[in-house]
Amino acid sequence: MSTSITRRTAAAALGLATALVLAACGNPDDGGTTEVAATSGGKTKINISPDQNRVTTDKVDSIAAEVPEKIRKRGTLELVSSSGSAAPLTFFATDNKTVIGVEPDIASLVADVLGLKPHINSVAWENIFVGLDSAKYDVGFSNITVTEERKEKYDFATYREDNLGFEAKKGSGFKVTGPEDVAGRTVAVGSGTNQEKLLIEWSKENEKAGRKPVNIKYYQNDSDTYLALQSGRIDLYLGPNPTAAYHAATTGKTEVVGTYSGAGATLLGLIAATTKKDSGLVKPLTDALNHVIDNGTYAKVLKRWGLSDEAVTKSEINPPGLPRTNK
Repeated sequence: MSTSITRRTAAAALGLATALVLAACGNPDDGGTTEVAATSGGKTKINISPDQNRVTTDKVDSIAAEVPEKIRKRGTLELVSSSGSAAPLTFFATDNKTVIGVEPDIASLVADVLGLKPHINSVAWENIFVGLDSAKYDVGFSNITVTEERKEKYDFATYREDNLGFEAKKGSGFKVTGPEDVAGRTVAVGSGTNQEKLLIEWSKENEKAGRKPVNIKYYQNDSDTYLALQSGRIDLYLGPNPTAAYHAATTGKTEVVGTYSGAGATLLGLIAATTKKDSGLVKPLTDALNHVIDNGTYAKVLKRWGLSDEAVTKSEINPPGLPRTNK
């Protein structure tokens, strides 16, 4: 799907399809793997051990030369991602210390093209942006959505579609297709995320329509959120759809009851490599991403994690993002 010409409407973005269906849990006797089926019907065996054997690609001298001299001389690409466990995006392997997932895999491919050694820094979500602001980190690969507000401070090189998922306790009977379906519901969401922004806008829309607002809850970590979901203290959890689908399939205790574009009703949400504005990195990042899209290694990474349905055909610099007010 071409991200340069395709912009989904809300009707197309909303739905009940989940990105992943778990066919078997991790098997320690099989090197730490789990088998996942994509919506296309094919199955992918995911390696969740620390021995990742990542997809690699060669350095491209012409693209590497675009990297600012300070970074070239350093020889490393300082990557930052959220420390929260969010399989299959970014999470810990079976050794509980090696960072794995589709995000670090794509980041490593980009580093290969740029001729740099990838160095992954795992921090709390809010510290991703603090570190980018101070130039402690070069680029964030952490399921970061392009938004108009963020574009004031950061440059974006897109690499994946952004789909959100509403997760509920299995058998809840909930279906989410619009703001009216969460009116009066208690919904958990991550602070400072585009999911939070969308949920706040939906709550305001409900109040304007004479419906009850959303009771928005925040938890320190995913384990607390899921405990609240199972105990009935919250009705729904809004997060990245790949993570919601993976968790639902893994535990068998929850289900995805609705999906939505991460950029709102009128745009196709896009996930992007995020760097400090005018850092000089956005062009080489975009060129590197387009190179791995063209040479097929990008597709191999997405297939490896069961996320082929979120592929883009082109990386773009600073495309339209989630509006400041989602209307």
